[in-house]
Amino acid sequence: MDLSQFTQAFFVEAIELLAEMEQLLLELDVDAPDSEQLNAIFRAAHSIKGGAATFGFTALTNTTHVLESLLDRARHGQLRLTGRMIDAFLETKDALQEQLTAYQAGNEPDPDMVAHICGVLQQLALESGDASAAAPAPAPAPAPAPAPAPAPVAASELVAAPADAAAGKGGGALRVRFARLSESECELLTGELANLGKVLSSTRSNDQLTVLLETTCSPDDIVAVCCFVIDESQIDITHEAVAEAPAAVAAPASTPEPEPEPEPEPEPEPAAIVEAAKPQPAPSPAPSAPATAAASSAAAKESSSIRVDVEKVDQLINLVGELVITQSMLTQAATMLDPVAYERFLSGLGHLERNARDLQESVMSIRMMPMDYVFSRFPRVIRDVSAKLGKQVRLDTYGKETELDKGLIERIVDPLTHLVRNSLDHGIETPEVRLAKGKDATGQLLLSAQHHGGNIVIEVSDDGAGLNRERILAKAMQQGLPVSETMPDDEVWQLIFAPGFSTAEQVTDISGRGVGMDVVKRNIQEMGGHVEIHSRGGQGTTTRIVLPLTLAILNGMSVKVGSEAYILPLSYVIESLQPLPEHLHSITADGHVIRVRGEYLPLIELHRVFDVAGAQTHPTQGILVIVQADDSRFALLVDELLGQHQVVVKNLETNYRKVPGISAATILGDGSVAFIIDVGAMPRIQRAQAASAAALAGAARRTDAIAL
Repeated sequence: MDLSQFTQAFFVEAIELLAEMEQLLLELDVDAPDSEQLNAIFRAAHSIKGGAATFGFTALTNTTHVLESLLDRARHGQLRLTGRMIDAFLETKDALQEQLTAYQAGNEPDPDMVAHICGVLQQLALESGDASAAAPAPAPAPAPAPAPAPAPVAASELVAAPADAAAGKGGGALRVRFARLSESECELLTGELANLGKVLSSTRSNDQLTVLLETTCSPDDIVAVCCFVIDESQIDITHEAVAEAPAAVAAPASTPEPEPEPEPEPEPEPAAIVEAAKPQPAPSPAPSAPATAAASSAAAKESSSIRVDVEKVDQLINLVGELVITQSMLTQAATMLDPVAYERFLSGLGHLERNARDLQESVMSIRMMPMDYVFSRFPRVIRDVSAKLGKQVRLDTYGKETELDKGLIERIVDPLTHLVRNSLDHGIETPEVRLAKGKDATGQLLLSAQHHGGNIVIEVSDDGAGLNRERILAKAMQQGLPVSETMPDDEVWQLIFAPGFSTAEQVTDISGRGVGMDVVKRNIQEMGGHVEIHSRGGQGTTTRIVLPLTLAILNGMSVKVGSEAYILPLSYVIESLQPLPEHLHSITADGHVIRVRGEYLPLIELHRVFDVAGAQTHPTQGILVIVQADDSRFALLVDELLGQHQVVVKNLETNYRKVPGISAATILGDGSVAFIIDVGAMPRIQRAQAASAAALAGAARRTDAIAL
């Protein structure tokens, strides 16, 4: 049977188990470990080992075997945990991740890496006085060739025994019942059970399979192996005691020391024997309440969710977007109909519009993921980096349940990682320095996320030394950046995003090379967001990242320039107004500023940027839309405001090519295409056009002078 169809499920589950293991290890109190946490860590390693053995991943099986042995002793109180052990367990988690990545790519893991991590764990086992745990796990034997099925044991020879009694003896047999199986699953499961022990009998009825298995494996081991083929809710395992005669076949080769004969038990009543001989499954012993609750909770969780490829979700979102566009077209066309004559049609169209909006919101929510997906990886980063720097740092997180589009949440990880490492290296001081300043020796790093209108605001805050204004200005002057002593703090803080800018006195393997912060800002801008910095000397720094909730649907304001329609993302728009002549001031022949409430804002004429004919050229005859991008405000001149509505974003580069000043496109209700303006690029484009115009004017003057 080809197992490749099940390996992907194993990889996904193993990666989730490793993430859970890392989180639990970081939360574990070494001095007073919580038994539930230790049990959960052990179960994660045990499940990975069972699946790895099933699919023949030898390196993964051997590594998890040694790890599992140490964890088993720790959870039973036979091993005292230390900080060094937690470091080794975390290193093992990283090694297991590498092994999974190799197997997922169809390769074998690096043998040196496997030998190193197994050696580390075995050394820990030896130091703790457990030679058996230090021995590497034997490589799983290849599956035996199919053998004739053993003769079934007569049902009358089986007498139901209490589960705890059979488990206490460590022997007996297990009756494994499977439900709702297909033909291929029956064959696969029968073969897997044959690898785990001796099949005494196997009975199949319709889609059910009952196997009597003599094995030394625990029920948990069997469930862990079978769960990569079927769901746990399809498995039921009970202990059975086998009569002496048929059990003699499976007697061990070496005769053990004779045990004292137990006192003879009364013969079972005939009715009990008849009941045991019935082919129907006997009622299993009542499990303990926690076990029942845990099993039902796991089954409910598993049955209430499914795994779907992101590509399928994206395709669904695209189709819903097309449906919204079609509905918008129908609504646009319906404005020309007589509302009395077409009352029922217009009423149905209203229902369609509401249902389309609800469907759109529901489908969009499928792509939304909690910020905990991002925040959960930082405890490990902070632990490793702070230990390397000799600092004490406490991480606090807020808003982990806040949701963000999956496409954005994966792209925000790297910028946040760089900001966190920067705070640890440059922001938070060493314990000695903090105590000298009257602070707590342990610094605080805060990660928070919250919705703000149609955006999500992510903050990285520390209570460290803050940014040094004088040092930043001196470094900027040294690099030839246009700065002055009178610059406001907000503009000074933005200087750290300049390429190659760094005030670090020495370069470390963590930061200080002057690369990274400019990449952070560029990545945020590519996602349609912006970065803000607030800092106070000696009190700390806060970096705010403002992002749209999703890149698939956009709340926009449609504007008209000449005969063209454009979309302004609503998150950038502050207000709109029609200026008076006295508010307009010229600074160059073609450059203007507008005074709004005592503040002078640059004026950008969209008809010049996009070379649109037939547009309003005088600001007093058009509309000014005040926008804010990258902590700077400016005014955009348009002819007319058409309205506000949600638009479906279409990637322009995929369907055409990149256009300066345009971030994407959309389809309006009348079927026409409208471009979505890249607001943050407007000042840069205007400066480039002004420089080009000045260069052309200079060249013309030189030509005239030569002619004269």
